[in-house]
Amino acid sequence: MILSDSEIKKRLEKWDLVVENNFGYDVMKQIGPASLDFRLWTSFKYYRKSNLTLIDPKKSDYIDHLTEVEFDENTPFILHPGDFVLWVTMERIEVPKDLVARCEWRSSIWRLGIVIHSTAGFIDPGFKWTITLEITNINNVPIALYPWMRIWQFAFETLKWEVEIPYDKRKWSKYMNQVKPEWSRIIDDEY
Repeated sequence: MILSDSEIKKRLEKWDLVVENNFGYDVMKQIGPASLDFRLWTSFKYYRKSNLTLIDPKKSDYIDHLTEVEFDENTPFILHPGDFVLWVTMERIEVPKDLVARCEWRSSIWRLGIVIHSTAGFIDPGFKWTITLEITNINNVPIALYPWMRIWQFAFETLKWEVEIPYDKRKWSKYMNQVKPEWSRIIDDEY
């Protein structure tokens, strides 16, 4: 079952579900009817295409072609048509063992031609810290994105039972405690 606004608020107040920031705004004001909005942070990464001819997931040399960019909340980042960036949420989250979080893009962003995470928007029980998500401009004109924009919304679903081994207890969890956008660590998968 998906949590309603009142259930999200109750769980945040009890610190059962933790969503926090260090910037003085009230996370409670980001609660929608059945979701919670998240904001862009000031840091993102993208691939420098000029020197990159191939991304091979079994090799890590493509990581050398990533560029990290940081800027202030008043400076726009211009996302050109077809561009792909990895961007991190401003909020930090701790998902309890009886919930999963699903990320969706806000309709207002989708209507501009921005696609957020085509498929990777599932947040496991036990996940802690910021979330890296993928952003692509499918419009045919550039779009300005600003840090602190609310572009993601997370819906929280209850599990029938708590998980046996949450994300933070699995030895193969690759993205715990991330602060900045993280590139793919598929190379670390066990085959």
